[in-house]
Amino acid sequence: MNRPRATWTIQWMLGASLLAACGGDSTTGSGDTVAPSITLTAPAAFADNLVGMLNLSASASDNVGVSSVEYQVDGRTVASTSAGPTYAASVPTGNHASGQHVVRARARDTAGNVSAWSSATVRFGGSVALGQGYSKTDAWGANITDGTAFAQAPDGRFFVAEQAGTLRVVLADRTLLPTPFVSLVVDPNHAGTERGLLGVALHPNFSTTDPYVYLYYTTGVAPIHNRVSRFTVNPSNPNIASANSEVPILDLPELGATNHNGGALHFGTDGKLYVGVGDNAVGTNSQDPNSPMGKLLRLNDNGSIPNDNPFTGRTGLARAIWASGLRNAFTFAVQPGSGRIHINDVGENTWEEINLGAAGANYGWPASEGPDNIVAGINAPLFAYKHSATLVPGTGPGGFFIGSSIAGGTFYPTTGPFPAELRGNYFFADFVTRFVGIIDMANGNAAYTFANLVGQPVDMRVGLDGALYVLTRNAITQITAP
Repeated sequence: MNRPRATWTIQWMLGASLLAACGGDSTTGSGDTVAPSITLTAPAAFADNLVGMLNLSASASDNVGVSSVEYQVDGRTVASTSAGPTYAASVPTGNHASGQHVVRARARDTAGNVSAWSSATVRFGGSVALGQGYSKTDAWGANITDGTAFAQAPDGRFFVAEQAGTLRVVLADRTLLPTPFVSLVVDPNHAGTERGLLGVALHPNFSTTDPYVYLYYTTGVAPIHNRVSRFTVNPSNPNIASANSEVPILDLPELGATNHNGGALHFGTDGKLYVGVGDNAVGTNSQDPNSPMGKLLRLNDNGSIPNDNPFTGRTGLARAIWASGLRNAFTFAVQPGSGRIHINDVGENTWEEINLGAAGANYGWPASEGPDNIVAGINAPLFAYKHSATLVPGTGPGGFFIGSSIAGGTFYPTTGPFPAELRGNYFFADFVTRFVGIIDMANGNAAYTFANLVGQPVDMRVGLDGALYVLTRNAITQITAP
């Protein structure tokens, strides 16, 4: 029997409504689950010396329709356009520090699906020291002589180690106090070497129950060796140590060479003191299970050895070894909260490397440097960069980064005034080429140039105010957020 046309119309409309409600109408995009595809067409991968306006373009397609293309530089959105088919945009390179950057693009369709990123590693030319909006004060803390390491107290003071043996105090108002916190007798032949006062750390309970300052230094009396000592703050004057308060908690073997002495000190989130020790220019020390040289050591705050260290079955200082196979771990850093450790190991002929700290790890020196000769049982670096450019600049591990002495590292916390895309990332520096770089751990450990410095960086940390502080040989540089 033929039904009235009105009945057919009502049934068709009802069916269409139900179909749309359950996501079945792909023509409107409401049920589309297919992500668009995209290819970044400009800039080209490994494009070099980009200056002026950076032209961006991408080709994108989708089964329904592309609604927009987003461009980022170093994880931060810099442009968005819906004008296909080339989806072109442009941004000034001068908004970013000169050096390596990662440009990437992704497409969004009318249903809200997004593509994977299409990216290119490039290098911006020129001489831009810092990205747009950031401020840099090169002499925030001035008149430091041969700085090597620093730490910040909960009240904002910085304790700055000078190689000749003095630990200086810089107040939160930038005043460098004339009287040192303590003056040590260090190796009198430290000038022009890697000996002297090399490391400083404050006890985690510094402002409450344990007002202790820990120093790593080269002794001035034979047999010359490196030592870690604990000093107590004077209760009547917190800017100097109590007289005769030194308590040696670690004495390392006698030194032969004048270099590769390490010296970094940091407390982990586990309350243990970690100590970076160089191989003293004897590569075989790093693989010797009975030698503390070329290692990262782990101690209790009084110098005793924790029972949960990975090699407590050994004897003597070998029980303090936490990780091995390091050449000269002059700096390392501990991430607040997670306790993650990044170890900066200074290379010899080819590579500088950042290693992910792990109990019992072996980073391969001297048989392995950087990504070379990684065999079973050796922990490959998290990131490495070369001492010289590759044949095609930018290609290979490290990209465009070039340097000869990694020195300084710090994690930016998950909160703070720096932009969200930088929070939780790792900052590192090079003493020779004087850059500050970023490892973007949320984006495959991509590496970006953050700043270019005037002085030679030796240590770095995020201050209580959320600014980035870089210790150079003669000053503290402060970098604040836009």
